[in-house]
Amino acid sequence: MAELLALEALCAGYGEATVLRDVSLSLAEGRSLALLGRNGVGKTTLINSIVGVTRRFGGRVRFDGRDVTLWRPEKRAQAGVGWVPQERNIFRSLTVDENLDVVARPGKWDARAVYAMFPRLAERRRHLGWQLSGGEQQMLAIGRALALNPKLLLLDEPTEGLAPIIVEELLAALTRIIRHEGVSAIIVEQHAQTILGVTDEAIILERGAVAHAASSADLARDEAALERFLGVGGG
Repeated sequence: MAELLALEALCAGYGEATVLRDVSLSLAEGRSLALLGRNGVGKTTLINSIVGVTRRFGGRVRFDGRDVTLWRPEKRAQAGVGWVPQERNIFRSLTVDENLDVVARPGKWDARAVYAMFPRLAERRRHLGWQLSGGEQQMLAIGRALALNPKLLLLDEPTEGLAPIIVEELLAALTRIIRHEGVSAIIVEQHAQTILGVTDEAIILERGAVAHAASSADLARDEAALERFLGVGGG
């Protein structure tokens, strides 16, 4: 499989503060990565650095065979980087239909495909963004990112603050998107076992650097690593 994303000794942060230190990783087309770590270790900063909204102090970012290190966020989005931030950033004054239409780009992920993936949204397609529940807003945020027909989908804690039944529904959708539709993805998640069953590979950050890397299946079984880096057991 061809390489889709590569970070090479990336150092990045905000203002004068360096958060990421010499982070290197790669992701092949059609593969998915769980980005794990305790609070404040740089997971969101890493996602934001791929999007292009942090300050770079060193290193390079390559995407789809091109050096995008100096590209602005909008150019990276046009190249195929889809982003679902923690804040979701849906248009609250627009309907679900309008949220999807306003960002849609040609490709397989049109409104019909999004509604097939998230039937709840189809039922609420005429509702305004602010009228949706938190889980429905998260589904819309993911659907809107898919409507861009991205080559890489970045999700920053997509299950945070949601009811267990909605988390289960979202994880089932993400599994279909990643495993059956072949969308490349990087997912930030606080709870390792929530996401390791969905992704192919996993990286744990500690103090802004890669502390551990393994396949998701191997990490899910590695209780020592889970306890050491995340403070949780395996099962």
